Amino acid sequence: MKKLVLAYSGGLDTSYCAKYLSKEKGYEVHAVSVNTGGFSSEEIKNIKQKALELGATYYTSIDAVQTFYEKVVKYLIFGNVLKNNTYPLSVSAERIVQAIEIVNYAKEVGAKYIAHGSTGAGNDQVRFDMIFQIIAPEIEIITPIRDNKLSRETEITYLKENGVDYPWEKAKYSINKGLWGTSVGGEETLTSEKPLPDSAYPSQLEEKEPSDVKLTFNKGELVAINEENDTPVNNIEKLEAMASKYAIGRDIHVGDTIIGIKGRVGFEAAAALIIIKAHHLLEKHTLTKWQQFQKEQQGNFYGMLLHEGNYLDAVMRNIEAFLTDTQKTVSGDVFISLYPFQFRLNGISSPHDLMNASFGSYGEMNEGWTAVEAKGFIKILSNSGKIYSHVNN
Repeated sequence: MKKLVLAYSGGLDTSYCAKYLSKEKGYEVHAVSVNTGGFSSEEIKNIKQKALELGATYYTSIDAVQTFYEKVVKYLIFGNVLKNNTYPLSVSAERIVQAIEIVNYAKEVGAKYIAHGSTGAGNDQVRFDMIFQIIAPEIEIITPIRDNKLSRETEITYLKENGVDYPWEKAKYSINKGLWGTSVGGEETLTSEKPLPDSAYPSQLEEKEPSDVKLTFNKGELVAINEENDTPVNNIEKLEAMASKYAIGRDIHVGDTIIGIKGRVGFEAAAALIIIKAHHLLEKHTLTKWQQFQKEQQGNFYGMLLHEGNYLDAVMRNIEAFLTDTQKTVSGDVFISLYPFQFRLNGISSPHDLMNASFGSYGEMNEGWTAVEAKGFIKILSNSGKIYSHVNN
């Protein structure tokens, strides 16, 4: 049989692919799920059972949560990356790691084909195909949904005709959950004016009483919550569990897709948004003006390249080295308050806080210069403006 590795999540599109490619096309389907923080052990068991029932010959789950953090999430934090000042790249960042793990698995088992459930109208087709073609150009890429222009209704009908009960209501919202957040897509996000209903989000408001949280960073990484030390991955998961009870982190991202059309997607990313904003606040206190300026440029560029599937370009390693170097003094505590649907940054404490210098207090006291020196500085600083004004009347 023709050996094929299927990027399998257990959702509608990949369920269709598993059944169609094994039954209609005769492939020996190796269904592979890459866990980047979205699956519990129980969910993985259910996904495996479903894959085998659909016709997959083998199923494998690859744990890539730590890999996802080390290779991607860490740099999204260092760069304070928010696409269009809104979206923390929750899912698009995952796809890169998932694609790399899948293609490496395909090479290990000697598969000549790789399949995924992307449509022809989204970003994931680009991210998956680019990684596959760069790492293993000899492997053929199979995409039934894209090639046959299938609608979700057509997929559901096919599955039902083949004994797989997948009711439309269950597939009404496409939800992708991971370490760095959850995306939510539905009929509302296909329009420009409709919001997602509260029920579409995976977390609901459970906690209404405000609470205070202290996040501790060491060289840009989250190392403790409320003075309890743990790994960055565990801390992200703990903060998500804590903050999602307040229904924090919901929004809808509107952006330019890789293929040139506008797109909307809902997301819920409580931990990601809190960590990025807390980290950014700490940087405002501990980095110089020009460090912050340059970091903004590089962080935005890194996020754009990652979003568009260019993770393997060598410039990404260059930017990662730069971002890592900027984190030498980004250590300290950030104090936060959680409320229903929102959070507030209260302040920071750090041995590297540049506000603690003895040169003066903004708008109050100057200790490092005299009034005469200040006047001279301002006079010289205004020279270029005076010259331009004089020459151009």
